[in-house]
Amino acid sequence: MAVSLGLLGAAALAAATGVYEALGGRPDPRILRSSPQYRDGSFHNARPARWLPRGSVRNVVRDVAVTRGPKKPLGPVPLVGPTPAPAEGLHVTWFGHASSLVELDGVRVLFDPMWSERASPSWLVGPRRLHPVPHRLTDLPRLDAIVISHDHYDHLDTATVRTLAREQSAPFVVPLGVGAHLRAWGVSEDRIVELDWHEHTRVDSLRITATPAQHFSGRAFARNTTLWASWVLSGKRHRVFYSGDTGYCDAFADIGRDHGPFDLTLIQVGAYATSWPDIHMTPEDGVATHLDVRGRLLVPVHWATFTLAPHGWADPVERVLRAASEAGVRVAVPRPGERIDVSAPPEVVPWWRSLSRGGFEASRVNGQDDPVRL
Repeated sequence: MAVSLGLLGAAALAAATGVYEALGGRPDPRILRSSPQYRDGSFHNARPARWLPRGSVRNVVRDVAVTRGPKKPLGPVPLVGPTPAPAEGLHVTWFGHASSLVELDGVRVLFDPMWSERASPSWLVGPRRLHPVPHRLTDLPRLDAIVISHDHYDHLDTATVRTLAREQSAPFVVPLGVGAHLRAWGVSEDRIVELDWHEHTRVDSLRITATPAQHFSGRAFARNTTLWASWVLSGKRHRVFYSGDTGYCDAFADIGRDHGPFDLTLIQVGAYATSWPDIHMTPEDGVATHLDVRGRLLVPVHWATFTLAPHGWADPVERVLRAASEAGVRVAVPRPGERIDVSAPPEVVPWWRSLSRGGFEASRVNGQDDPVRL
């Protein structure tokens, strides 16, 4: 009995220690005060974001009550393993949720890598993966930059960061304040680049620019002590926009004017609810954002991997395809791990529908008859 209690105590201590480490570090306010977004001890959106609008409790109950379709896939999600990578052109590999590898003009950028089983500071509780990670971190090619949009657990993962810091030599490009977490996890100072909105850094021939988003940040009990951002990649021949987590806002038209057009947009389309309209976009907002920034090919991200909102598992992609069809927007929906040539994207084959009982009716995608029927 004493041995059992001792083992339980050791396990509890290890779990508690892991949670504490996952909380990260505390940014130095003296470094943050130069930002126009920082005042009164925290960062702010360009306009206040509503968290709970009028009738908030009623909206939360309604969101849960009217969920269409299952909250998780009804079978194994199809995964695609690593494939050879040509050096030139523009390619994207979506690993699930918001994690994507962009290869443009010979430079490789990894966005928001999240390889852990749970989007949580704990390995015991919190949102759990709905499908395995399709590639191992050791399968990744040599990276030139690792870009983080903000410090929430489903975008900034302790174990993933530590592995990448050990296995790769690329710099971490992050919004202001997020560097404190990386330092706490042992990332060397010379590999941390912190940017405010509208600031940029260069990696080889690539310019990486932090652009505005409308969201929030926070680990543990502190909120908005680090900045959040969308991102622009400007290469020799190609441009890419990544929305990060955000509500729909006026900044996207400015980004399109100042940095567009974009060959590829990676747009957050999942984890939305009427209860928080200003911090996560709906799929229709995502299509509007793609149009605002003047994108050519849209790849929807931030869906299919974790249950973080009351909508059905496949609702985000169905709604984005419907809105894109109405707006004449080209869309590619890769399976997790699938590498897409942006210059010749494959026809959309709705692989998710067989995993979504009671899903949407078949529709036309990219102007073509949907090859899969319910």
